[in-house]
Amino acid sequence: MRPTYDPRYNIAYIRLHEKTTEVETIKIGDEINIDIAPDGTIYGIELLNANEQLKKEDDGRLFVINEAPGEKSELILS
Repeated sequence: MRPTYDPRYNIAYIRLHEKTTEVETIKIGDEINIDIAPDGTIYGIELLNANEQLKKEDDGRLFVINEAPGEKSELILS
């Protein structure tokens, strides 16, 4: 998984797989798109207006949690 953020356009992208085939972008809502392959593999999730979406909860902090051992990493969003 590789999350990226482009502050020029305020877009975040969470890449789950490298694109090895053509994907279809499905609009889930006004601010979320999902890239999906014909076999159902989800390649990525695009967040439009990302800073507002990611700051809505947790006081602008992004947490990555490994549920198995309970480890947590934190990233402060600017």
